[in-house]
Amino acid sequence: MGAGKSTVGYLLAELLRYELVDTDKVIEQRAGRRISDIFATDGEPAFRALESALVQELESAKDTVISTGGGLVVNPDNLASLKRHSLVACLWASPQVIYDRVRHQSHRPLLQAPDPLAKIAELLAARTPMYKQADLLVGVDFRAPQETARHIAASLRRLQTVPA
Repeated sequence: MGAGKSTVGYLLAELLRYELVDTDKVIEQRAGRRISDIFATDGEPAFRALESALVQELESAKDTVISTGGGLVVNPDNLASLKRHSLVACLWASPQVIYDRVRHQSHRPLLQAPDPLAKIAELLAARTPMYKQADLLVGVDFRAPQETARHIAASLRRLQTVPA
């Protein structure tokens, strides 16, 4: 959360001339409500089940940038699925940078905690082993979203997986 996945995903899709699928937006559209409402009403496990079902649907996607929520990798099957048909880039931000970016956003259900910065650090610590399984780790603390998108596009081209 707050690393810039949606913004960078949009910019990357534009650079590559690919379709963008933002899993959080698709889930919200299909459910007809915000993710924060899904968390509040149905709980995190229900939301994660919606994520997993969408990841399975995307297994046949081609020429698509898939922007996911940061917790999608909590289910190892989701990461394994993405890695079977995609190159996975993880945007990495420090807890403080994430906090600075999201502290005024009330729609972040996992930050409804007495100490949001500590919660961010806790989530990152728990998810780091999964994040490190990405094909490409990109630090974003000191990069603008456009620079991050260009960096990922250049890395993918070096790997000869996308058109020049």
